[in-house]
Amino acid sequence: MQTPARYPRRLSRVVHVGAVAIGGESPVSIQSMTTTHTRRAAETLAQVRRLAAAGCDLVRVAVPALPDGEALPEIVAGSPVPIIADIHFSTALAMKALEAGAAKVRLNPGNMDDEDGLRKVLGLAARLGRPLRFGVNSGSVLAKRAGAKVAPQDLPALMVEMLMRWVRIAEAEGMPDLVLSAKASDVPTTIEAYRLLAEACDLPLHLGVTAAGPIDEARMRSGLVLGTLLSEGIGDTLRVSLTGDPIQEVLIGQEILAELGLRPHRGIRIVSCPTCGRCEVNLVSLVERLKAATRDIESPLTVAVMGCVVNGPGEAQEADVGLAAGKGHGVLFRRGEPVRKVPEADMLGALLEEVRAVAAEG
Repeated sequence: MQTPARYPRRLSRVVHVGAVAIGGESPVSIQSMTTTHTRRAAETLAQVRRLAAAGCDLVRVAVPALPDGEALPEIVAGSPVPIIADIHFSTALAMKALEAGAAKVRLNPGNMDDEDGLRKVLGLAARLGRPLRFGVNSGSVLAKRAGAKVAPQDLPALMVEMLMRWVRIAEAEGMPDLVLSAKASDVPTTIEAYRLLAEACDLPLHLGVTAAGPIDEARMRSGLVLGTLLSEGIGDTLRVSLTGDPIQEVLIGQEILAELGLRPHRGIRIVSCPTCGRCEVNLVSLVERLKAATRDIESPLTVAVMGCVVNGPGEAQEADVGLAAGKGHGVLFRRGEPVRKVPEADMLGALLEEVRAVAAEG
């Protein structure tokens, strides 16, 4: 029952990564990256499948050495989603990844100096019809400058300058299928770099924050960066990088897109009040238990759990299922209509019963 927000999209070039379209009017896609050693193909494939089941559209795997490249054909063949090879330093490994069937290859201009090798990669990618992502991060840009002092306000422009140099090389080689990214570990630099990049070209942009940290910090930093840029129409695909289980990257990415109205919610979206002196039930415990008990539900439902009569009835009526609590009791709502009054001891059971009934209706 939530009305999605609408944001004008920056109209970018369309690039196809396997069956997934990036750019243009295509939905913003979600990416993640495996944490396994890619050369262990069975382990890597198992994680790829878990990510796909969680809603990941594209999965990137690290290819730091030849044995990882040699495992790619098996991974590509067994993956339910397009596989992207992440390459640093070695254009030879990029060629290997393309030959192995990777749907896209990521290269970092900040740590590659082999321009002849780059031209060979561009030529092979063009012949095979596979896109490339040129992705810089602030650390690699600073390292490339050999210790020269860079003012923070100058870093976004330097990141974009490095990317656009490679874009000009690619275009000269007849390779138009490119995706770009310019990530930093801080919010202002990342936002400014992507704004400049959006002005500099019509290529699709992969959004993210590099080295975003553990889950709480990553959720906050990614929410600020992705929310700001997507609300400005900037961004065609994204990854929420975090130190932890990559499944959480996918779930947080879905939350961000859903809250912006850019894709449907997956599972239960709980709306609950922050509690105050007016609250006369144990709302914190109720909400925590409700969230834990509904993790298995995939239907996109909004459930409102409100602790007092000030905003409670209105919020509860706007949700698919709602509860407006008073002293020792609450009124249960279903799709905007009051259903029944329940005592506090029965609130959780009544909420779960109603949520599962609405979810079953589809």
